[in-house]
Amino acid sequence: MLKMLGINKAFNENRVLMDVDFCVKEGEIHALIGENGAGKSTLMNILGGVLPCDSGTITLKGKDVRFLRPRDAMDAGIAFIHQELNLINDLTVYENIFIGRELKTRAGLVDKKEMSRRSSEILKRMGIQLDPGTLVKELDASYKQIVEIARALMMNARLIIMDEPTTSLTDVEIGVVFKLMRTLKSQGVSIIFISHKLGEILSVCDAYTVLRDGHMVHTAPVAGATADELAYHMVGHSVRTEKLHSGMQGGKELLRGENLSGRGFENVTFTLHAGEILGFTGLLGDGRSELFSAVFGVEKLSGGQLWMDGKTVQVHSPRQARALGIGYVPRNRKENGIIKDMSILNNGTLVTLDKYKKLLISGKKQRAAFGTLREKLRIKMEREENLITSLSGGNQQKVVLSKWLAASPKVLIFDNPTQGVDVGAKEDIYDIIVSLAREGVGIVILSSEAQEIIRLCDRVQVMYHGRSMRELGREEMNEYNIMLLATGGGEVKA
Repeated sequence: MLKMLGINKAFNENRVLMDVDFCVKEGEIHALIGENGAGKSTLMNILGGVLPCDSGTITLKGKDVRFLRPRDAMDAGIAFIHQELNLINDLTVYENIFIGRELKTRAGLVDKKEMSRRSSEILKRMGIQLDPGTLVKELDASYKQIVEIARALMMNARLIIMDEPTTSLTDVEIGVVFKLMRTLKSQGVSIIFISHKLGEILSVCDAYTVLRDGHMVHTAPVAGATADELAYHMVGHSVRTEKLHSGMQGGKELLRGENLSGRGFENVTFTLHAGEILGFTGLLGDGRSELFSAVFGVEKLSGGQLWMDGKTVQVHSPRQARALGIGYVPRNRKENGIIKDMSILNNGTLVTLDKYKKLLISGKKQRAAFGTLREKLRIKMEREENLITSLSGGNQQKVVLSKWLAASPKVLIFDNPTQGVDVGAKEDIYDIIVSLAREGVGIVILSSEAQEIIRLCDRVQVMYHGRSMRELGREEMNEYNIMLLATGGGEVKA
C-alpha cells in the first residue's frame, strides 16, 4: 500500500528525520511508535501533505506521489486524524463531518438533510448514538474524537492515519474504535496507528515501526512482542514497571472536602494529607474532573464544605485557589493548558509572572527560573522564545507542569497527567510527582488509566455517575476492583 523511502526533513539546523524508511501493507494495521519528539508526527505530516520532505520518495499503491497540500493526500485516499482535534466548535456534527466536501441539492444549495442522514448512518455503523445536529462545542473530548473518525470513514479512505485516537476515550469507546479498525482492515483499508499505549498496540496492530531521535531503529510483526520489548526499542533502555509511591505517611491534613456537590457530582467526601498521592478514577461521566474544577474555583459548588490547612474556605476563582496554595494541571492541554500564541518561556512561567516584575517583567529572572525547571523536567526544545506549539505533545505537557512547579503549591491536582505522553516522558513525570510528594506536597491524580493509579497512588476513590463508590487502599488496588466499582458494582476482592 505505502512505501516511504529515504525520507529526510530538517527545520533550520534541527534535523528531525534522517533517511527514514516506512512501509505499510494493504489491509494492515501498522503502529508507528517512539518517544515525543522522535519524528512520528513530522513523518505523518509529510505523508498527509501538511509538510514537504527535503528528500526521499513516497509510493502509494505502486505509484510515485508527492503531496503539496492536505487536499492532495485526501484526493489520493489518505485520511489524517490528527492528535490535536481539528473540529469547528460552532458547527454541528454533520457539518464537521462534511466540511470541505459539502453535498449540494440540484438547485446548488447545501443539502443539510442528506448530510445529516449520511452522518447518522456512519455513526450507527460505528455503534455510536449521537445526534448529527448537535453542536460540536457541546461534546466532550471523546465524542469529538469519534466525529474525527467518522469524517475519515465518510471519505472512503484506503489509508487512515490515526494519531493518538484513543487518548481521551474510555475503555468501552476504545473497544468500539478497535472493532471498527478491524472491520476496515477486513475491507482492505490500511491503518497507521500512533499511540503511546503499548497495550493497545499489542491488542490491535499487526506490525510496528519504531522511530528514535529521527531514525527508524526497528520494525517487526506484533505477534510475539511484549510491552517491555516495545518500550525498550522506543527509549533505548529498559523501562521501570514497579509501583512508585512517596513512602510518606501520616502527614498533616492539607485539604478536605465534605459532602461536595455541584454540576456532575454529588456528596463526595475526601481528605488529602501532606506527602500523600490520592487518586480519583472511573469511566467517562464519573464527575471527577468537574469535582476538582469546583475545588479549584473554575466551577461552583452547590453544596458541601472545603477545608484548607484546617480552616474552612470558599474558593470562587483559580486566582483565589492559587493564593491558598492549590495548583491544577488540567486535561485537554490544547484547550486548557497552553496559550498557543505565546512562547515556551511565557507559557512555562505564566502562573508566577508577578514574581518577575516591578513595573516591567524582568526577562533575566524569568529565564533563570524557567531554565532550572527546564533541566529538572528534561524539556526537549530549541529556543525558549519559540512558540509552545513548536514542541511535541509530551514536552508541551512538561511546560504546563513547569508553570505550576514554579508556584510551589501545597496541593497539586493532576487531571490525566500523562495524556498523550510517551513511556519515557511518562516516567519523568511520575518521578516529579513522587518527588513532590516526598517534599510534603499533597498530590491528587485524576486518571482513567487503572495502571497509572495503581502504580502511583496511596489511596484511590472510584467514582460512578458523580458519586464516590468507595475508597481503596494500596492492598485493594487492582484493575478488577477499580472496574467493578467504576461500573457501579459492589463487593471488591482483596
